[in-house]
Amino acid sequence: MTCSRLLAALGAGLVSIINLPVNAATPALTVYTYASFVSDWGPGPLIEPAFEAHCSCDLKFVGVEDGAALLGRLKLEGSRSSADVILGLDTSLVAEAQQTGLLEPHDLDLGAVDIALAWSDPVFIPYDFGYFGFVYDSENLQNPPTSLRELVNDAQGPKIIIQDPRTSTPGLGLLLWVRKIFGDNDTKAWASLSPRIVTVTKGWSEAYGLFLEGEAPMVLSYTTSPAYHRHVEKTERYRVAMFEEGHYQQVEVAARLAHSAQPELAKDFLRFLLSDEVQMILPTSNWMLPAVRTGEALPEAFRDDELPRKTLGFEPVEVSGERKRWIRRWLTALTQ
Repeated sequence: MTCSRLLAALGAGLVSIINLPVNAATPALTVYTYASFVSDWGPGPLIEPAFEAHCSCDLKFVGVEDGAALLGRLKLEGSRSSADVILGLDTSLVAEAQQTGLLEPHDLDLGAVDIALAWSDPVFIPYDFGYFGFVYDSENLQNPPTSLRELVNDAQGPKIIIQDPRTSTPGLGLLLWVRKIFGDNDTKAWASLSPRIVTVTKGWSEAYGLFLEGEAPMVLSYTTSPAYHRHVEKTERYRVAMFEEGHYQQVEVAARLAHSAQPELAKDFLRFLLSDEVQMILPTSNWMLPAVRTGEALPEAFRDDELPRKTLGFEPVEVSGERKRWIRRWLTALTQ
């Protein structure tokens, strides 16, 4: 081949390469959630590849300390947030979150899904639920309290670890639980309990870690937490104290952001959360109850006697209106 023909051939090849269509960038979806959701043992690492295979997209989880911190971040960033979806608020925070004007209706037909809860919210979809409870180490505590009143009023009762209601949804759940049982006597209840609170952590993960390290014989968690220890560690050591007054319910929810650059992809992710594929992952990764009836029985580690006979709760609008005031009362009682 002559030099001129070689140059011509190379030139033609370069033109062909230059004229090749450029593939569009892989769409990305950013989901704000809480730290334990994206931990190595949480559902995030299982959901991420499953959804990416479904959507041919890049799913990015961003974890913050705990659920209540999500609302603070949402308010702080506003429409500048890079989030497309917020996952991990609960029913105690939905009214306040909706008031930000930053969320978009999910536009899903929830009537086509066999949801295990009474649910009709146009913005939030439930993905799991559970009940707050005090988990205890049976090797260090043989006679746990049988009621919240007993836990609060027994000056010789066990030391406990709890979470901050300003940053943690379990911490907020306990605040509401105490308010539900004690009403306007909540400050007296907190003052009575205060000497036995070893520490107040920002989030659930830190609190539960300290509990497992033996810092206290009881920790605020969920009635389903012992299922983890039975299923994974094959131990009955960690149990939950079931209270006769009932337990405060938590429903965890997700919603899409109004300013999202990927509104349909965000909607698709919400739909995916309600799929059997995800719902069957959650019990043994997030250690909560699935929000959708899949037709599959829960693993044997979950027990009926760890489901409260009485469910407690406030309406979201009431929590939105009173949350700050009730937190101030909590702070006053604990700093006296």
